[in-house]
Amino acid sequence: MNRRDFLAASAALAAGTALGATTTNSIGTATAKAAPKVKPYVPPKLVPPLVGSQLYGWGQYYERAGKKLGDHMDEVFSALRDAGYDYAEGNLDVGTPENNAKLAERLKLKGLKPVSLYTGGALHVLGKASETAERIAVAAKEAAKAGFGIINFNPDPIGRDKTDKELAIQADALNELGDELKAIGVKLGIHHHTPELRNGAKEFHSNFKLCPEATVGFCYDVHWVFRGGIQPADCLRQYGKRVVSWHLRQSRSQIWWEDLDSGDIDYGAVAAFAAQNRMPQFYTVELALEGGTKITRDVVENHALSRKFVRQIFGV
Repeated sequence: MNRRDFLAASAALAAGTALGATTTNSIGTATAKAAPKVKPYVPPKLVPPLVGSQLYGWGQYYERAGKKLGDHMDEVFSALRDAGYDYAEGNLDVGTPENNAKLAERLKLKGLKPVSLYTGGALHVLGKASETAERIAVAAKEAAKAGFGIINFNPDPIGRDKTDKELAIQADALNELGDELKAIGVKLGIHHHTPELRNGAKEFHSNFKLCPEATVGFCYDVHWVFRGGIQPADCLRQYGKRVVSWHLRQSRSQIWWEDLDSGDIDYGAVAAFAAQNRMPQFYTVELALEGGTKITRDVVENHALSRKFVRQIFGV
């Protein structure tokens, strides 16, 4: 299951509907029940440092066992809590925005926090890009009310490099989305996979060049950027000020490793830079699997070991 399939297959949580009511006054005339006072909306405030886990990798492990992640979410959340994680990063529900609040409640019941959500979408088509950005913003507003403070977004790939015109349209939509999220106290972190890092990482750099730092931040997936040919130290020097959240994964001999440990990426150097520059500390472990990944332990043990690694290397 790739990430696009995972986004599409994520199970929606049950939604509830509040019904209005009427009452009767002293002379028997029906009157409308007074509307409850609406509490003023307060943007979420995230208190660093926090360490979480991306649910995509969990879905891969469950799929290998012939199970559906959606049927086992409570046991996943319990395992993360017991291993010392603060949150789980799932997918923003754009189709049914109220379900994002349901996810927040489910996390809280297991002792976890609502922190960040991941999503994607096509922002490169004139006329449709703004509509996509608006749908995401509407869903993000409901998520924000439930406590989520970061939306990590990866623009959809199209099977080829995007043209300069398409990249300009995409940047306008990213700026629109970033402005709308900023207005409700939510940070936008743009995420990247291999397609954005082709052709000298043209799309990767374009997204940042055409979008102000204060509007469009950076979900720094260290390994995807490394795999795209950009060294972690170079990326940090160039775009470190944009980072709003992190995705952490390791490889050995270029193949994803089953837990977060020593390997191709020098996470000690990454952690030192982050500490010296007082960067945001929302670290999301993502133990994704690929062909060649050696699996010697179960998903719970690998996440427990990865949590210890983050504590040892990043000090959180």
